[in-house]
Amino acid sequence: MDVLIAYHSDYGNTKKMADAIAAGMKVANPAVAAKLQTAEATSLDDLVAADVIVFGAPVHMGSMAWQMKELIDRAGKLWMEGALEGKVGGVFATGGGFGGAGGGVETTMIALHSNFMEHGLITVGFPKSLPGYADGGLQWGPYGRSGNHEGMPGSVSEGALAAARSYGAHLAEVAEKFLD
Repeated sequence: MDVLIAYHSDYGNTKKMADAIAAGMKVANPAVAAKLQTAEATSLDDLVAADVIVFGAPVHMGSMAWQMKELIDRAGKLWMEGALEGKVGGVFATGGGFGGAGGGVETTMIALHSNFMEHGLITVGFPKSLPGYADGGLQWGPYGRSGNHEGMPGSVSEGALAAARSYGAHLAEVAEKFLD
């Protein structure tokens, strides 16, 4: 199973979440070949080659980072071709603003899911029954609060990383069912 985890990370927190998702996928399915790279380095060929596509973004002023949006806009050509239909997709986000997850995390994940659905991907949510959900989960996927009480950059919690690993394992298990 070829997995592409494309993300943007301002302070390293979104990358930590990407690494945790990849680790969870490998535990669930040792045959997973996970390619982690920044959104800026991701080509359209990378998206087409992947069986599973995972997008992760930090929140910038209530929405996804522009670097992820730029990748989505470039991939519009693939929508015209139907090149991503039937692939499996998952999303995650980090946010440093105020509120439990940081303002805008949920809208960011919804926008990422919406893009995947537009392309015809089978999107995978994060069931509340999975380990880590209470510490770093929303139905849309795992999230990591990355800001302190002043809204300044901090670090995602171990609970958020545990949620990301759990989601990665779930994502690999679901993908295996669809891709067989």
